[in-house]
Amino acid sequence: MGVTPPPSWSALVPGSASSPTDTPAVEAACNRLIAVAAAFVVLFAVITGRLVDLTLLRGQGEPDLVRGAPAMSHERANIVDRNGVLLATSLKTASLFANPRRIIDAEAAAAALIGALPELDSSSLVKKLTSNGSFVWLKRGLTPRQKDAVNRLGIPGLAFQVEAKRVYPHGRLAAHVIGYANVDNRGLAGAELSFDDRLARPTSGRGGWLELSLDIRVQHALTRELAVAVAQFSAQGGAGIVLDVTNGEVMAMVSLPDFDPNRVGEASSDALFNRASLAVYEMGSVLKVFTTAMALDAGTVTLSSGYDATRPIRVARYVIRDFHAKRRWLSVPEIFVYSSNIGAAKMALDVGASRQRAFLDRAGLLDRATIELPEVGAPITPSPWREINTMTVAYGYGIAVSPVQLASGVAALVNGGRMMPATLLRRDPQASGAGERLVSGATSRAMRGLLRLAVEKGTGGNAAVSGYLVGGKTGTAEKAGRGGYRQRTLVSSFVGVFPMSSPRYLVLVVLDEPNGTAATHGYATAGWTAAPVVARVIARVGPLLRLAPDDALPVGTGQGLLVAHGGGGRAAF
Repeated sequence: MGVTPPPSWSALVPGSASSPTDTPAVEAACNRLIAVAAAFVVLFAVITGRLVDLTLLRGQGEPDLVRGAPAMSHERANIVDRNGVLLATSLKTASLFANPRRIIDAEAAAAALIGALPELDSSSLVKKLTSNGSFVWLKRGLTPRQKDAVNRLGIPGLAFQVEAKRVYPHGRLAAHVIGYANVDNRGLAGAELSFDDRLARPTSGRGGWLELSLDIRVQHALTRELAVAVAQFSAQGGAGIVLDVTNGEVMAMVSLPDFDPNRVGEASSDALFNRASLAVYEMGSVLKVFTTAMALDAGTVTLSSGYDATRPIRVARYVIRDFHAKRRWLSVPEIFVYSSNIGAAKMALDVGASRQRAFLDRAGLLDRATIELPEVGAPITPSPWREINTMTVAYGYGIAVSPVQLASGVAALVNGGRMMPATLLRRDPQASGAGERLVSGATSRAMRGLLRLAVEKGTGGNAAVSGYLVGGKTGTAEKAGRGGYRQRTLVSSFVGVFPMSSPRYLVLVVLDEPNGTAATHGYATAGWTAAPVVARVIARVGPLLRLAPDDALPVGTGQGLLVAHGGGGRAAF
C-alpha cells in the first residue's frame, strides 16, 4: 500500500496552477477585503480633512449649535476721534444659551450655573430651563473666565454663541457724544444711534470707520476742569463745549454728571441726560451778545450811541433793573461791558420785536440745533411775543436755549458773520461751505472788540489767560420755579473766544445751580464760577491745538471802545 504525499505549498497559493481550491471564490474574498480597506482610508481622509477645517481654517468662530440661535453679526464700524484715537469698537465675546429640551434636571442645572455665574437669578433661570422652546438666552457677553467656568460644569443642553460686544476704551469720557449700543449691537443713544445704519453696515477697512470732530485730548481737559468746578461749587451739574468757530466742528462736548457706556445699566437718568444738547436754559446776560450785534447790524445804534440807564424800567407789574447799577447814561460798549439790563432792553425796543425774532431765528436760537445727536432739546420761546418779551429776551430771560445753540450763534458773531452750524463730524476743508451770513464783517469786528473789552474791563475778568487774548461774556440767570424766579438758584455761564486777534476756538461753560464759596465771597455768579473754568480750559488746550501765544494785539485793545457820554462830557478808559 502506497503513502499519499502531502500537497505542495504551491498548491495552497491562490492562482497557482496546481491549486486544488476554487480560484474565483478566493479572488472574490480578497477583493472584498481590499474594498473595505479602501473605504476606511477614504473615511479617515474625510475625518482628517474635517478636523483640519474646524481647527485651522475655521478656528476663530463657533457654529450655531441650535437652529433657533440667532445668527449674530460681528461687524460694527469703529468710532474714532479726529486724530484716529479709538472711541468705540467691537470685540468678539461668548453668550450662553440653552436648549431646554436637552436639559435633564433644570433645578440641578440652575444651581450649578448659579455657582459659576452668581449674578443670575435662580427662579428666573429655572423658568427658562423648563420652557417649551429649543432656544433661550441665559447670559450675554461672558468673560473668558466665565465661559470656562460654565464649560467645566459639563451640563448637556448648554452652548455658546459668538457675538460682538461694543466696548468704549475711554469709559466716561465723551459718553454723551459717543452714546452706547445694546446687547444686540444696535445703537441706543448718541452717535451710536444717529449713525446706527452706517455703523452696522461698514465698508471694508478704516474707510468705513466713523470719524468724529472730537479731539479726545481737548475732551479730557474740558471734562476735568468742569468736574472740578461742579465739585467746588456743589453744582447740580454742568455742560461745556469747545467749538471751532471757523467751521462749526465740535472739539469737545461735556455733560456732568456722566456715565460709563460700558456699564450703562448702572447709570441714573440724570447721568444719561445730555445737558449740552438736550437741556435748555434761560442763559441770562450772555444773550446780550445777540442783542448788541443785532442792533449794530440793523443800524439802530453805533458804538458811540447810548441809553439812559438812570432808573429801572417799569412795565405793568414788571420791573427791569441792573444788577450793578451805574444810574447814569451808558454808551453801547458800557451797556455790554457792565451788562446793563436796562440798556439792553431799550436797545431791543429800538430794533423791534419782528426784527428781533427774525435775527434770533437766523442765529439758530428759535429751533432745535441741527447737530448729529438724537438728544436735542427744543428751545422755549415767548408766545405771543409781546413788548415785555422783547425787552426780557434782550438780556436772556423768557427764552431758553441749549448750550450748543448758544455756542453756534456766538461763533457766527466772531468768525466774520457766517453761520456754521455745530457738527460732530470732521468737515472736509475743501468741501466746507461759506455758511449763511448772520451779520456783516464790520459788525463781527465790533463784537470781537466788545468781547475782548468785557474780559479786560468788565465782568469777565477772571477769564483772562496769560499768553492768549481772550474775549467773552458772562451770563447769570435765576431759575424759574413755582411762584416765580428763585433768587439763589442760578444758571451761571461764560462764553469765551480766543485768540481775539483771529478767533479760532470758542469755549462755553454752563454751571447748573452753583453755590458761592468763601473764595468767591459767597457769589455764585458767572464771573466768579464759570469764567475761571473757561480760563483754565484755554490755558490747557491752547498749546494742545498748537496755538502760539498771541502777542499781535496790545493788552488794551478794546479799551478805546469804552466811551462814556454823561453830563456833556466824554471819558475814555
